[in-house]
Amino acid sequence: MILLPPELRFALRANAIAHHDARQHGKAEPDPVPVVKFFSPVGAATWLATELDKDGDTLFGLADLGFGCPELGVFSLSEIASVRLPFGLGIERDVAFEGRHRLSVWAAWSRRAGSILWAETLLRRVARGEEIGPPPEPSGNG
Repeated sequence: MILLPPELRFALRANAIAHHDARQHGKAEPDPVPVVKFFSPVGAATWLATELDKDGDTLFGLADLGFGCPELGVFSLSEIASVRLPFGLGIERDVAFEGRHRLSVWAAWSRRAGSILWAETLLRRVARGEEIGPPPEPSGNG
């Protein structure tokens, strides 16, 4: 599977350009919806990417390596693609992923839940109108 097809690459670059433009002109930084989700098929590691640098390798978004502390930051597409897992597997792209929520929402819920995967479940429940408790407190970090 191609981890980053041209249409997703284009959307990620557009977000990066908008972010750079906002910084250049002193505007509020955008809070885009994640464009792509990568995951380990044999573990909890998950990445949500919103931007791709002009180097074509450096992604920005929310990374969760499965240790209970999802973080905003940069990660390398080539490193993700080079990961070799048991049974000959590698990191995959979730072809059914629909971001639906801005990155700040993903970050807040993921930090509250301790993982992107659990946050995804909670956000689906909220969308269906289920009671799940109070929303996450704003962290001021994301």
